[in-house]
Amino acid sequence: MTPEVNAAFEAIDPAPRRVLLAVRDLILNEAGDVPVEEALRWGQPAYLTKKGTTIRLGVSKAGLPSVFTHCQSSVMSDVQAVAGEGLIWDGNRGVSWRVEDDLPEAVLRILARRALRYHA
Repeated sequence: MTPEVNAAFEAIDPAPRRVLLAVRDLILNEAGDVPVEEALRWGQPAYLTKKGTTIRLGVSKAGLPSVFTHCQSSVMSDVQAVAGEGLIWDGNRGVSWRVEDDLPEAVLRILARRALRYHA
């Protein structure tokens, strides 16, 4: 993790930060052998691949841990079509959930795989 990315995580309140760090680990694990660049985009930790679309981690306006992808990709709508209930969707750009809820690992794994390989 670069110092800039670390600083971005440190700027997030502790409860959503813990959740988002778990999401970071999940994304990096799902990447497998796909090289992932960790950087800042719009001041948020972001995960980029040569044949994927960017995944950003942040906090929604309501203070909820959130994952964002490019709004013109179909990643969110594809994932929303197979996801269960309990998640808060922000159109084609993001998904959020409450800190006290279990991490939606299955949904996030699908999202990470699709986003990291979107153009492959």
